Amino acid sequence: MRTVAVTKIGSLRAPDEDARGQIGVVDMPEQPLGPEDVRIRVAYAAICGSDPHLAEGFFGTDVPIGLGHEISGVVEALGERATRNGLKVGDRVSGNFVRFCGTCRACQDGRQQFCEYVQEYNRPGMAETVTWHESQVYRLPDEVSLLKGCLLEPTSVAVRIADKTRARPGDRVVVCGGGPIGQLALQVMRMSGATSLTMIEPIADRRDMALRHGAEHVIDPVSENQRDRTDEITGGRGYDVVIDASGSTRAVAGLLDIAAKGATVVYGAMYPHDFEMPLNLSDYLYMKELTLTGVFISPYAFPRALQILPKLDVDELTGAVFGIEEAPEAFAAHVSGRHPKVIIRCNDGLDEGERS
Repeated sequence: MRTVAVTKIGSLRAPDEDARGQIGVVDMPEQPLGPEDVRIRVAYAAICGSDPHLAEGFFGTDVPIGLGHEISGVVEALGERATRNGLKVGDRVSGNFVRFCGTCRACQDGRQQFCEYVQEYNRPGMAETVTWHESQVYRLPDEVSLLKGCLLEPTSVAVRIADKTRARPGDRVVVCGGGPIGQLALQVMRMSGATSLTMIEPIADRRDMALRHGAEHVIDPVSENQRDRTDEITGGRGYDVVIDASGSTRAVAGLLDIAAKGATVVYGAMYPHDFEMPLNLSDYLYMKELTLTGVFISPYAFPRALQILPKLDVDELTGAVFGIEEAPEAFAAHVSGRHPKVIIRCNDGLDEGERS
């Protein structure tokens, strides 16, 4: 089975070719179909900002490492007991790349993100097929194409970020980072009643995209003074909700200075595992009483993400599509930043019925 995988560990951005990580298409065995499993013939798999971290060895260095967790496709086969959520062969679906066991202490305590067995069905979806437990699979609404459907997982991250903000209608909100998660979080926060909704982003095209999708203000952190612009936008109060979706070690510390007293700051990206951010406890946790939190995965978010996805404008995130054999070129395009999102078509023809 053709699968996109890391074939050499190293940064995909390394200038030295000998040190650079590599992506290739390898043959991997098809995953077994258990009695409660669903086999999906994958239509599209989107490249996530976390995928290059796998090439860097973030989760291990034994290659090949299969990639892909933002997928859509068509149900190809069902285990004999995979009947509880009404799925049928031929259904158009997307899903959650992790399976929560439901029986460990964390799951029973309402904290699925810490499930002790969360890796058991973490199978690569950037492949011809993927086999997941039925609890991971969601039927797409009729109005959501397979191309748009591969954004269900990143939409779930935006919903999870919104959950962690505990935002109230009327809260002043800023999002740092205009990549896919930042753009989706911006739209979700707009739905939640955010005011003074602001995007911080150094790339002009992504600032313009944010303005088209609901941002009231944008800040260029390179050419503008971030704190001065915050005072101008919020009347000197700062933002009640601050979301980082950049993963930038240069950006994250300064976000605490634009947070209002009593604000919630959500770090919603993946950061280098050895990065440590200085934190003045007196200034930020004592005097300002900030709440700092993060996001790992998206428990309890997928059903609501499925409701929200048809209402999101994601056309600008689905414009760059490469064939599966072009995976190395697709990842090169991803790390270049030329496109806000890059998607790989894993099988041809699955969406022909949608275009007819």
